[in-house]
Amino acid sequence: MDIRAIDHIELFVGDARQAAFYFDRAVGFQLRGQGGPETGLADQRSLLLSQGDVRMVLTTGLTAEHPASRYVQRHGDGVAVVALEVDDAAGAYAELVRRGAVGVTPPTTFTGADAEVVTAEVSGFGDVLHRLVSRHGDRGEFLPGAVEMTPPDDGGKLLVEIDHLAVCVPPGQLDETVRHYRDVFGFAEVFAEHVEVAGQAMNSTVVQSPSGRVTLVLLEPDRSRRPGQLDAFLDQHAGAGVQHLGLRTDDIVTAVATLAERGVRFAGTPASYYDALEARVGPVDAPLDRLRDLGVLVDRDHGGQLLQIFTESMHVRRTLFLELIERRGARTFGSGNIKALYEAKERELAAAGTAVAAPTPQEVRT
Repeated sequence: MDIRAIDHIELFVGDARQAAFYFDRAVGFQLRGQGGPETGLADQRSLLLSQGDVRMVLTTGLTAEHPASRYVQRHGDGVAVVALEVDDAAGAYAELVRRGAVGVTPPTTFTGADAEVVTAEVSGFGDVLHRLVSRHGDRGEFLPGAVEMTPPDDGGKLLVEIDHLAVCVPPGQLDETVRHYRDVFGFAEVFAEHVEVAGQAMNSTVVQSPSGRVTLVLLEPDRSRRPGQLDAFLDQHAGAGVQHLGLRTDDIVTAVATLAERGVRFAGTPASYYDALEARVGPVDAPLDRLRDLGVLVDRDHGGQLLQIFTESMHVRRTLFLELIERRGARTFGSGNIKALYEAKERELAAAGTAVAAPTPQEVRT
């Protein structure tokens, strides 16, 4: 079984068209296809968006019984499916079930004139599923016969690929979740850490597919310390889920400036953070005044530098948010930025009139 990459993610949302408007106009995704009852997708409306190698499906249930409707009622808008590209979806499904995954949807084949796509679904974490996808023929087709494709335009692409997904699990479930991805999916543990900040603490473990193209940062709050943002996420999301989506860019300064002009709101960073930045990470190949104006964070590991920034959540429950990340050789997730993000997130929550719940250090590192 060869898990190559993330094929796409699917968000279950209350209003797919409204969500698509935000991701299109603000974040720069393009509408590439849509499907619904008229294309055989019963009781749902799905819109396919893409940017670079990132493909995102937004799905709204049209009946109260549809899985998307039930998901939104419990969790709010959020990532419900992380689809994995494999050589043989049917074979991968059988192997994963043999290893202990719960089979949810058996292999289904979608056939068109120039393409064949096979999908199957197994359990992941919480209510999030993994969809196994194998593609043959025209890779421009998403689900032949079920999603009507729209030609792309020539607009600029600010985002390149999904760098990682940060997954929050309830206290006591981290080790079990790590074992699940190691023993069932064949992922490797590449990093583990216990972090304490401002009276809060959390555990994290990064697991990664053998290809290196699928990375999950698994987070668990330490409830022996005072509650923080992971606790707030678990409460508002009603359980485990994707806390944020890390999107890689080749030019974070241009990407952040462009998205900010379109209305995307980013977490602020204290101006004093930049006073000692180059003393901590070395010379940065970007004007410090520009980084300060945009709020971009910088860290360094043995491989090089990492530039990153986090959006404010666009959801009413203040759960899922985005990270923009530019890797200049760095392979880790920004541990040195923990304190700066902690302060920025406190201000964001206070400004929103909610109880101040501290951010996890992992919001910087992931």
